[in-house]
Amino acid sequence: MPFGMGFGELVLILIIVMVVFGATKLPQLGDGLGKAIKNFKRSVGSLNEIDVTPRVAPSEPAAEAKPASPSENAPKP
Repeated sequence: MPFGMGFGELVLILIIVMVVFGATKLPQLGDGLGKAIKNFKRSVGSLNEIDVTPRVAPSEPAAEAKPASPSENAPKP
């Protein structure tokens, strides 16, 4: 058995878990635990797939990149 526990200890732990969480929450807990383990295994296996290439910002058009001077914004008589 895992961690040197016998069948009796595992049954006792299961009974305590059922008392604490209730029988209706056990499937939800098992589902959440299974998804967590699956996501952990996926993330550990994909360590080499991380994209570290720098992102280059797209260049802006010349008209938007040039700041307007105060004389251009002044009203004309």
